[in-house]
Amino acid sequence: MELYGMASSRARRALWALEEIGAAFTFHKVDLSKGEHRQPAFLAINPNGKVPVLVDGDITLFESGAICNHIASKHPQANLLPEPGSRDAALCQQWIFWVVSELEQPLWSMAKHRFILPEARRIPAMLDVAAFEWQRPSDILAEHLSGREHMVGDSFTLADIFVAHTLNWARGAKVDLRSDAAEAYLDRMLARPAFKRTLNY
Repeated sequence: MELYGMASSRARRALWALEEIGAAFTFHKVDLSKGEHRQPAFLAINPNGKVPVLVDGDITLFESGAICNHIASKHPQANLLPEPGSRDAALCQQWIFWVVSELEQPLWSMAKHRFILPEARRIPAMLDVAAFEWQRPSDILAEHLSGREHMVGDSFTLADIFVAHTLNWARGAKVDLRSDAAEAYLDRMLARPAFKRTLNY
């Protein structure tokens, strides 16, 4: 498998999954600051011009959720996905989709209006809007994590990778996690050896 991206991006989710599994893979750094994601060679594998991208034989995937699901499905012995068809499997997918659609979106809005969009397209007021939008999903997460070690069931799954990655994104952007439960959960997840190995890329 070949993974394209920057470790500081959503590609870290895929790196984390690969490291948890212990899979053999090659990581190709795509330097966003140099515009490498807009070059023809990269656009040939992802016309969206975004990372991550996974190439696995004749399969080329973009979108971190699809990539991580593929990785975990190919390596069921790692138990990153609960048993297919089970209650926990359904809940795991729910939380993965929820992270992408709800939890990370305010953070993405903040990033776009701080430094990603062309300066003329940035709207300072969007930072306050995004901070407001962050409150509801972060409170939902805090309630869910109260008294829990993991997002789903009693073991580490892809849902934990997606939630912890996004909380770490918030912490790095100095966005309040709004609960002791979320802070403690994130500290536990970041202490995992597989996560620490992703810091080497």
